[in-house]
Amino acid sequence: MPKVSVIVPNYNHASFLGQRIDSILSQSYHDFELIILDDCSTDNSKEVILSYKDHPKISHIVINDRNSGGPFYQWERGINLAKGDYVWVAESDDWCEPSLLQELVEGIEKDEDCVISYCQMLYVLNENEIKWQSSHHQLSEIIDSENFIKDYLAIKVAIYNASMAIFKRSAYKNLSKDFTSFKLSGDRLFWIQIAQQGKTHISGKVLNYFRKHDKDVSSKAYSSGINFIEELRVIDYMHSSNLIDNKLHSLAIKRQLKNYWKVKNKIDPENNKIIKSLFLNLKPNKFQLIKFLPSAIWGALKNDK
Repeated sequence: MPKVSVIVPNYNHASFLGQRIDSILSQSYHDFELIILDDCSTDNSKEVILSYKDHPKISHIVINDRNSGGPFYQWERGINLAKGDYVWVAESDDWCEPSLLQELVEGIEKDEDCVISYCQMLYVLNENEIKWQSSHHQLSEIIDSENFIKDYLAIKVAIYNASMAIFKRSAYKNLSKDFTSFKLSGDRLFWIQIAQQGKTHISGKVLNYFRKHDKDVSSKAYSSGINFIEELRVIDYMHSSNLIDNKLHSLAIKRQLKNYWKVKNKIDPENNKIIKSLFLNLKPNKFQLIKFLPSAIWGALKNDK
């Protein structure tokens, strides 16, 4: 049985698939299987994928006859096919250094209670322009569940994309699977529910390349405002599950409100109504939140039609 199952969920990323798959097959760590999923792409992804069908590392190729309707259904399908102790969801438009798997497996195996291991990444525009990079203050660190969720998932999410992380497959069995219904923020809920089950290893090494491009389907979804609706759901999950206290809950919502305020006039009108209602009916934390917000913003939110 392979130690790691690598899942590549693809939709219309034919131009990036070769680089993605080659960067997996060239890993210095060899004990893995590769599962490639295509969600009914309309480009020539199928041809690219099938060109690898005879490679001995590939255990499954699944090409959907119709689109699943959400990216996280593909995660679920791939994980259900996986046989490895650890799972790496390697997004189809990213790529990585040859040492990524070696680093992450060694990290997660430093402590038997570890359920996640992740490295740092460069955020790359198209092919070559570096926009920013993530960082960590130590080359290698293991953090307990409570502190990892509070410090790395409550306000900002340190696991910026799935390609930078592996997780223990046994921990997936205990997830609610609610993440599959999300369009954008399902990964945040996913990492929170995995992190609840054990420690997290963080590598300070930059080994992953997270690509931003004009074929990125998330851009249109962000303009709809769905991200704010889903992020507020995740924040309330953390609070209702006693993973964060009232203060962190309020700070997390404040961050969402400030981001929303910058783009509210560009958001779909129907979703705008939902978002405003969510902000105005926060429970049990409404009055705690008011203390953290400029009064002008709170008043404008109530009066904005």
